[in-house]
Amino acid sequence: MFRKPEGIGTCPRTKGKQPMKAVVYRQSKGLVFEEVPDYPVTADEVLVKVANTGFCGSDHSLIAGGFLPDGYILGHEISGVVAEKGAAAGGPPVGTKVCIRPTYCGRCANCLGGRPHLCRVHRRTTGIGDLPGGFAEYVRVFPQMLIPIPVGVDSRNAALAETFAAALHAINCTGPETGSALVMGGGPIGLSAIRILKILGYGPIVLFEPVKAKREIALTCGADHVFDSGETDLDRHVTAIVQGGFQKIFECSGVTANVGRAVHLAADRGQVCIVSVMFKPLTLPDPYMINFKEVRLTASISNTHEENVQCLDWMASGKLDARPLISDLTSLERLPDVYRERVESGLAVKVLLQIGDEF
Repeated sequence: MFRKPEGIGTCPRTKGKQPMKAVVYRQSKGLVFEEVPDYPVTADEVLVKVANTGFCGSDHSLIAGGFLPDGYILGHEISGVVAEKGAAAGGPPVGTKVCIRPTYCGRCANCLGGRPHLCRVHRRTTGIGDLPGGFAEYVRVFPQMLIPIPVGVDSRNAALAETFAAALHAINCTGPETGSALVMGGGPIGLSAIRILKILGYGPIVLFEPVKAKREIALTCGADHVFDSGETDLDRHVTAIVQGGFQKIFECSGVTANVGRAVHLAADRGQVCIVSVMFKPLTLPDPYMINFKEVRLTASISNTHEENVQCLDWMASGKLDARPLISDLTSLERLPDVYRERVESGLAVKVLLQIGDEF
């Protein structure tokens, strides 16, 4: 996944600029607050002054799994302001408020076909690949990654548009039909999915989630029913609420056993979308049920530029507000402690960094 990160500890500072503050991954220590050299911007790049950056579940997975090179800067849910542009860089002018769609090459079949989130050949990725990310005061990106923020959307919402876009992408992967929906897992993506399902007219919307606080947030997002996923006889109980099973089920918890559970709870010709990224082997206890019900099993990853724009438009119109999901608003300096105390423990719903001037 990772090539040697550019601009971390190897590039000379741009003349006259000072080192910038960042949270860096160190293989011997984990996340560490440091000063690092700033980024010289090449001809086709743009420098963004970061306002807010969200801490994503994929960041946690990469840290916990030890998949990062020493010195890497994570963070791909970013809002900020264009601060500097290379001589040949297009895109919005300096001073534009933007958020970032972090993957781009523009040359492979997927990018040319409108699927940059599936970029394979020349993949450049900010904060979750070869380019350093937004756990820093500045981030350098390609102009094609930038999405101007519409009037009426604040920097906290804009940083989390990518979270909602990932949920919207999962829903889009299941097709346009609406109906009953079950979300398994009330983390940021699951809660975002509930809100978007509500906007799109799904119902009833049900959440399985063991943490009470997350179930309570889900009700404010539009869930019709919320349940502790470990409740006795829960499956029998919900099939009485949604007779015949759910039209769509979104697995957002990362619990491998939930995939088989979802197949059992799906309606005939229902759809099960695996949204969480699972690294452990997956076993279906009753795989024949996929055949007997003609269940359509699919999955999603990331999101598209257009899905980010749609979520920003919903934010601008007041239909969507990411701020209720923010359980922890913290600084760069505090992030290593917040990670240990709140993320690793599972207590946080969504951690958002306040890095530069918010808007």
